[in-house]
Amino acid sequence: MLANLRRGNEYLILERRDEEREGDWYIQVWFRDNNTYQLEYRDGVPAEHHQTRTVSQEKVLQALLGWMLDKPDWRESFMWTNIGHMSAPAADGEDEPTA
Repeated sequence: MLANLRRGNEYLILERRDEEREGDWYIQVWFRDNNTYQLEYRDGVPAEHHQTRTVSQEKVLQALLGWMLDKPDWRESFMWTNIGHMSAPAADGEDEPTA
């Protein structure tokens, strides 16, 4: 599936469902127009949403497999940026941004 990412089919999302864990647990890949991969993962809550980019399909594949198998070191091949603030709800009394 990763090898088939292209325009019109740019996304791949793996989601973990566990009734004992609250929140959203996923890893996703976006094959961007500039032939790079944007890799993101979320560990339960918006504050634990991270992102990185790479040109290496092999590194993305290893990250996806490591995440899927719950290997502890799957993140180590990348420099991650926490983007949790981008999906945090607005504070009380603040207006939501408009498009």
